Amino acid sequence: MKAKVYVTLKKSVLDPQGKTIQSALDALGFRDVAETRAGKMFELSFKDGLERSKLERDLKKMCERLLANPVIEDYRWEIE
Repeated sequence: MKAKVYVTLKKSVLDPQGKTIQSALDALGFRDVAETRAGKMFELSFKDGLERSKLERDLKKMCERLLANPVIEDYRWEIE
């Protein structure tokens, strides 16, 4: 089983990297982009036979303890 975890800054937190990317896109002629937010994506592979409910509990703990800073970042995951 695999999971992808997406971590992004909360909307209330300024995103200087996103602003820089948006400025660069504008300079390259992509002027239709209204807003750009940068983030991180993690791909995790798990051992066979893991129950989905345990996987989701573990993903939540991983995000809260290591992968994201819950004070300034939001996270979500997709299980494949």
